[in-house]
Amino acid sequence: MEPTPIRTTRSYKMARVFPTDVNSYQTLFGGRLMAYIDDIASIAAAKLSRANTITASTDSVDFLYPIYMTDSVTLESFVTWTGRSSMETFVKVIREDLKSGDRQIAATAFLTFVAMDDHGRKIEIPAVYPETEEERQLHESAPIRAEMRKQRREASRTLAGFLTTSYPWEPERD
Repeated sequence: MEPTPIRTTRSYKMARVFPTDVNSYQTLFGGRLMAYIDDIASIAAAKLSRANTITASTDSVDFLYPIYMTDSVTLESFVTWTGRSSMETFVKVIREDLKSGDRQIAATAFLTFVAMDDHGRKIEIPAVYPETEEERQLHESAPIRAEMRKQRREASRTLAGFLTTSYPWEPERD
């Protein structure tokens, strides 16, 4: 499979922040932003794979600055690195004060997606290669994040092994 430039996966989403989008501090709900992040990251993943994609993990979402009702929010996502069927996507969230025009990075996120065929089987995807300095930095640091993801997944499986699945209102199970 021929490697593809990262730029071909770039995807953008813009939204205005309305009163129904904010919390009691008058800043954008974190959950709303997380939904935007998953949405745009899935588009970048699908643009690379040209297949169904599923979110395998939300590796991190770092909220750096609040987003206010006077702001718009722009999300930019692209695939930074690939495995055989999985891909790491990066999302950059830019808040822009619509009155002053000032912009800043309000959040960043890394998510992992897996490409699937129509029967739910993993499919192979092309590798990506960077062209800009931003892409290069993220591409070169991806193997470190992949190793951290692997360790975190193993720890999560261990944790899940001793967690209970019963609800407090149910009688105890043997």
